Amino acid sequence: MIGTNPIFLALFGWLLMALMMSLLFVVQYRKKQADIVDVGWAFGLGVLGIFYAVAGEGFAGRRFLLAILSAAWSFRLAGYLFVNRFLDPEEDGRYATLRKDWRTHLQLKFFVFFQAQGFLDVVLSIPFLVVAFNRSSPLSSWDYLACLVWATAVGGEFIADRQLAVFRANPANKGKVCRVGMWRYSRHPNYFFEWIHWWTYVLLAVGSAYGWLTLIAPALMLFFILKVTGIPPTEARALESRGDAYRAYQQTTSAFVPWFPKEPS
Repeated sequence: MIGTNPIFLALFGWLLMALMMSLLFVVQYRKKQADIVDVGWAFGLGVLGIFYAVAGEGFAGRRFLLAILSAAWSFRLAGYLFVNRFLDPEEDGRYATLRKDWRTHLQLKFFVFFQAQGFLDVVLSIPFLVVAFNRSSPLSSWDYLACLVWATAVGGEFIADRQLAVFRANPANKGKVCRVGMWRYSRHPNYFFEWIHWWTYVLLAVGSAYGWLTLIAPALMLFFILKVTGIPPTEARALESRGDAYRAYQQTTSAFVPWFPKEPS
């Protein structure tokens, strides 16, 4: 029987993610599409959210919220990535570039990469674990505010994804820069709302002695979005494919936080 020690639960969660990512690595090997790792990354967080909510010893109402909110966010994002990335016959540019750069021991490097994404899930799920053991009761205004933040973030990300999908589906927009809806005010509104989502669990953890640990997720996500796997490679590919049109977009539109566009210089 699984114990309820938080550290033990985290280790068991790591084992689950390692097994899942190993299976997805096999899918990548057979399909030659590493996009599946993004699907697994998103899906795994929902699995961990539900697992911690069930196994935790915190207030039951808050654990129920944790399971519902983390799973709904996770499975929506995983479904979107599965349809729009993995089912696309052309592999995402990030992984196509890695195949070119990792010419020697390619599959070994991909296996390590997949396992690293599984470990990242465990680190990012620390807020879920803190919430699952938050015994403060009953639900407070902080919990209701968390639900409002979650709805705003997930709704905003869904709308941004939908606006971009509709824009790209129009053949007349091929090669053009999307400036419709939220994309008029931010070059990456989906990343912005993705980051906002992680503050949900900071608010759900209010009252826990370990609530400060929940800041790990929004801080880490902001770093990855701004400096590593988010905006930098996305903008590099956009400049390659759209050139001066995207440079003009960069001059007038906020990179991350939605704001009113500037006049072109």
